[in-house]
Amino acid sequence: MTKLNDERWMTRALELARDAEAAGEVPVGAVVLAADGALLAEGANCPIATADPTAHAEVVALRAAGKKVQNYRLMGATLYVTLEPCAMCVGALMHARVARVVFGANDPKSGAVSSVIALPVQPLFNHKIIWRGGVLAEECSRLLSTFFQNRRKAGK
Repeated sequence: MTKLNDERWMTRALELARDAEAAGEVPVGAVVLAADGALLAEGANCPIATADPTAHAEVVALRAAGKKVQNYRLMGATLYVTLEPCAMCVGALMHARVARVVFGANDPKSGAVSSVIALPVQPLFNHKIIWRGGVLAEECSRLLSTFFQNRRKAGK
């Protein structure tokens, strides 16, 4: 994948994150591409609306992609997400055999790709994920920061 392609798909993930924000969810969006670059699925954070703690954007997108291809394995797929995935999401990505993860903003509190722990490259796991962070990081970070500032102002 080229840098330009990464920015294109991260832009789409940002649109999905804004949709999540409009629905009152933490603004995180994700896109899954097949190995050939075709769009498989999209997802946005929705744990509040679904009362499901696992409904992170990545998991929502992975579930939709699996249904589309009728397989829980997404060999060669790339996932784009606006925020560095947490440990739960990295685990799901590994079980799905996603080949590559591209994220926008680092997550210094619970990022499990590189910020807090580097799960994709742990020698204990039999699947390794190639990753790239920092794609449209400023825009992704600003969206999250503004969301949480507004939430604090509103007393939520």
